[in-house]
Amino acid sequence: MGKSVSVAAARLKKPSWKDPRLLIGLLLVLGSVAGVISLVGSADRTTQVFAAREEIAVGQVVTEADLAIVKVRLDDVEAGYVTVEHGLTDSSVALQRVAKNQLIPRESLGVADALDRKPVAIAMEEELPAQAVPGARVDVWISMPGSSSAFEEPQMLLPSAEIAGMTTGNTTLGSAKTTVVMVLVTNEQMPKLLGAQANKAKISVVWNPAGAVR
Repeated sequence: MGKSVSVAAARLKKPSWKDPRLLIGLLLVLGSVAGVISLVGSADRTTQVFAAREEIAVGQVVTEADLAIVKVRLDDVEAGYVTVEHGLTDSSVALQRVAKNQLIPRESLGVADALDRKPVAIAMEEELPAQAVPGARVDVWISMPGSSSAFEEPQMLLPSAEIAGMTTGNTTLGSAKTTVVMVLVTNEQMPKLLGAQANKAKISVVWNPAGAVR
């Protein structure tokens, strides 16, 4: 009986700071709190980056007025986007099309001298499918005038060219609907297209659903 009382008294005795059980419990609590703080801090690590207010076309000078500021969590890919912290370079020009509300990739901006494609207007009376929108790809075919009133066999001049923009309207007499497609053309391809236009070749634009995204 005396031994049982001694054991019970030992259990009810106020623990000492040197009690290993108390130290282990304290470490577990501290570890749990630190884990929660780390998790919350990690989830709240957002970065202020720029996004396009409206669509940005290739060759367009981009200023902060064209951009909105959004908070997003980018983690390891943060270096690939234009952040508010690093700011926007003066005289930045869009080297690639940026869709509305899209974050601004660093590689999409540069200087005008870095542009390797320029928009050229192609007027056509044929209708393009609804999928042929800015950013989509088209093949440009030409038929040069022949010796008679007929045209030569069509040849593909620009494979998988990107549409920079489109406008629709009527001809001068208002009798026919005309679509003007702005197609991005490289410096190497430019003389052939301008030559075809100067020689009044028949130019056709065909939507290319398999066109590679640049």
